Amino acid sequence: MDMRSLLALLLLLTLAFPVLGQDAPPPAKIADLLRLLQDPEVRAWVERQPAASTTSAPSPSDTPDIAGWEARTRSRINGVIAAVPRIPAEIAASAERVRADAADHGFAPVFVVFAMLLLIGASAEAVYRRLIPKHMAATDGRHTIGSAVLSEVLPVLVFAAAMAVVFFGFSWPPLPRITLLVYLVTFVVYRLLSTAIALEMPPTPLSRRIRLFLGVLLIAIAFAVLGHTLGVEPAVREAIAYLFSVILLVLAVAVLLATSRSRTAKSLLAATLAIIWLVWCARLHGLFWIGIYALLLPSVLGSVGRIAHKVGATWPNDGTHDFRRVFLVRGSRAVIVGIACIWLAYVWHYNLDAVAPQDLTVRAIVLGLLKGVAVILVADLLWALAKVAIDRKLERSAADANLPPEEDARRSRLRTLLPIFRNGLAAVVLLMSALLVLSQLGVEIAPLIAGAGVFGVALGFGSQTLVKDVISGIFFMLDDAFRVGEYIQSKSYKGTVESFSLRSVRLRHHRGPVYTVPFGELGAVENMSRDWAVVKFLLSVSYDTDVAKVKAITKVIGKSLKEDPEFEPFIIENLKMKGVEEFGDYGIKLSFGMTLKPTSLQSMIRRRAYAMLREAFNENSIEFAQPTVHVGGDEKNGAAAATAAARAKAEAEAAAAVNEG
Repeated sequence: MDMRSLLALLLLLTLAFPVLGQDAPPPAKIADLLRLLQDPEVRAWVERQPAASTTSAPSPSDTPDIAGWEARTRSRINGVIAAVPRIPAEIAASAERVRADAADHGFAPVFVVFAMLLLIGASAEAVYRRLIPKHMAATDGRHTIGSAVLSEVLPVLVFAAAMAVVFFGFSWPPLPRITLLVYLVTFVVYRLLSTAIALEMPPTPLSRRIRLFLGVLLIAIAFAVLGHTLGVEPAVREAIAYLFSVILLVLAVAVLLATSRSRTAKSLLAATLAIIWLVWCARLHGLFWIGIYALLLPSVLGSVGRIAHKVGATWPNDGTHDFRRVFLVRGSRAVIVGIACIWLAYVWHYNLDAVAPQDLTVRAIVLGLLKGVAVILVADLLWALAKVAIDRKLERSAADANLPPEEDARRSRLRTLLPIFRNGLAAVVLLMSALLVLSQLGVEIAPLIAGAGVFGVALGFGSQTLVKDVISGIFFMLDDAFRVGEYIQSKSYKGTVESFSLRSVRLRHHRGPVYTVPFGELGAVENMSRDWAVVKFLLSVSYDTDVAKVKAITKVIGKSLKEDPEFEPFIIENLKMKGVEEFGDYGIKLSFGMTLKPTSLQSMIRRRAYAMLREAFNENSIEFAQPTVHVGGDEKNGAAAATAAARAKAEAEAAAAVNEG
């Protein structure tokens, strides 16, 4: 009997074993079966047949019921307990294999080589720390970026680079090579994390406990990576992993106790850590990483963002590095989130059943969430860049002064429209991001868009006032009716335009009150700050006044106002007497006027002109018009009394005119 026939026989016996165990055939039939298998024709036929499937039915322990899960869990726990006593022997055997491999190729023990590499890296770092301050002083005389973050990160990178050059410069044996690489990477990563912690918080018991936790975590990861390569038994590797997990749980609780949270919060977080550890013990890796991300990711993102902001704060604040700061802060956070999503996808790719066994809907939702995170990160970066660009434009338009009228008008219009555009862009980015995320989750967004259109029509009919306000505001902006910083008046509302929204304008009255006026309520708008403004007023003088003399005095006063450094930039045409406006009952009414730039100082300039005219009239014996009354009887005394009353009234009117505005 050749080998193929023997295999066919064993296969048939294996397939028939359950039947044989229940109702065994007679020995004569078994003899007939063996005789047929020895027949050349039967053997040839068996050899021509395709190989039978070797897939066996799932064992009871593989079924997803609670009994199977309990049996697997009990078996794993017993295996871990039985493997714990073998941990020292397995570690010693692995170390001996590495030492023997190094000795066979003429190398020193791994720990000696590891210490030498650390010494080389430390020497390179010391040289760098001594030379870099001199180099920076020679270049610009001050510490810029390196003074905050890079002065601590770059030495670690120099340390790692020096060790990497020596490590890759030699041809190491297989086992020592992998061992050295894993522990060198572990040491460098620990130093980088310690540097980040030192930059984020001062030396405290909390920071020391965090460093200890990270050190134990990295050592556990190194053991997990090296265990399979060094030939450690799977049961021993699992036992080591469980021991490290218990130590890490204790250290995590110790870190939690060192924080400034309340006792209730600490208790809840400690219970959450215990639940996450139990989830890991149950090998629900997907849920385990979700819990880890929920606890740590917000704090990690905040710390990374603050460190990135510190780096960006050391750059010159001249506007040219704004986009770099956005890329640095948002990019660093995006890298952390991306790494977390990639790792989660990697875990679920091999163990997605840990989250939703055989549930395709939940799998699609999970993968859609991972894609949605990428969409949100891109949208956040684009929005941050657009916001920085708009803010820079607004700052530039408000910073420069004494610009030509055309350029000043253009920049004023930008200051008016850009905030509205920024708010609209934020709404568009938010809406598009939400639709894309829903699309990645498998939601049909076409019905949502159609429904939103119908809802918009219904909303338009139901809220006509709101629609009226929004549309009126759009046309006000298109007509360039007013801008931020201009003084306007509409109906009973007047004030300086401070800001806009989609439906209203914010006005600051010159006495302080703030009006929030819907665009639909404005109606006709009187803009008092556009291009130029003519200030006119009337003064009444007696009929015997020399009008030519008043005109000359006014010309001198207008020249004096123009020479005043406080008012000179705002005066377009000097104060002039326009002429006789009309003849009144008691005197001549003279018209005065001047052309000013649109400014809030118009009333101040007018009041100053009033005061200067009154002083000049008194010095030149020019009297304001005074009403006179003639009464009968004692003609002299009555006339004197009437003249005194008229003079008092005229002085009161003149004082009121001076204080007007």
